[in-house]
Amino acid sequence: MNRLRPDSPSLLGAFSGGTAHIATASIAAVCIWIASVATAFLVAAAGPVEKKVIYEAESKYNHIIVKEDEKGLRYLLFSETGGYQSVAKPGDADQLQLPYSHMMLVGLASVEEPAKILIIGLGGGSIPAFLHKRYPKTRIDCVDIDPEVIAVARVFFGFKEDETLKAHAADGRKFIEETAEQYDLIFLDAFGNDFVPRHLTTKEFLTAVRRILAPGGIVLGNVWSRLSNPYYDSMIRTYKEAYEQVYIFKVPERENIIVLAVPRKGKITKEELAGQAEAVEKKRSIPFDLSELVRSAYRDAAEIEFADPVLYDEEEGGGEDSATRRDEDTGRRP
Repeated sequence: MNRLRPDSPSLLGAFSGGTAHIATASIAAVCIWIASVATAFLVAAAGPVEKKVIYEAESKYNHIIVKEDEKGLRYLLFSETGGYQSVAKPGDADQLQLPYSHMMLVGLASVEEPAKILIIGLGGGSIPAFLHKRYPKTRIDCVDIDPEVIAVARVFFGFKEDETLKAHAADGRKFIEETAEQYDLIFLDAFGNDFVPRHLTTKEFLTAVRRILAPGGIVLGNVWSRLSNPYYDSMIRTYKEAYEQVYIFKVPERENIIVLAVPRKGKITKEELAGQAEAVEKKRSIPFDLSELVRSAYRDAAEIEFADPVLYDEEEGGGEDSATRRDEDTGRRP
């Protein structure tokens, strides 16, 4: 397929549809190391996988690029130099290709039977599709500010809505502030390695998220590390201000940090969470070792000091760098 010029007609305009928007861990760490070395060797020997652009367009919020490799995997990017937003084979809801998406599912260990799930940031829709297959009766609402991203997910990544899986084209914060629903699991997956929508980082925002949690509910956030995210320390400290319990999980060999926030007093121990993760693996046929990920990456944020200031909607003195800026100003999705 020829790539579209930025001034070409949008996919959304051409598409007629709805409104919508590791490897198995070994017992010993040395086995993981050996496997990673072997994999790196094989990749080097085979050479880089060639990816061709099959779609490219400029939306109001993103420069959208879809690539495909010789194995049929498709890659969603918002810039040539940015990280992958999604990697998936269309119609295959059994695999999560990006390591961070594995770690995002640690929340399943804390909520045994979620009735409603909210995901802010759709990408190619691989996480909601994976969850939908394993929780077919659970209502899953996905929100993305960019209607073009939703259309791309449907056309190029096989994202399909039905009675329980829906996509909504809306600003993530506005959706959260206006909804009357309550959710058992809320995934905040709207950050990239090259952009941080600040109105989704503040204490006011996290308090709004907390308001729509059902009793026993939790929040999962994909927060990039301080290597690419200048607000990292402030973001974690802000989570600690808004929630009684905060746990962080470093994705192996990646910059992603997954935050698990709990709006009630207490403590979830590493072994407790790992045991619950193991039970979920068996019951829901999770095709990777979620319990080992918990054991290897778990850290209680209460035991770590973060000196950077808490983020508020209106910083002292206000001004252009205030967190009150929305995506209309930054040109990024929520």
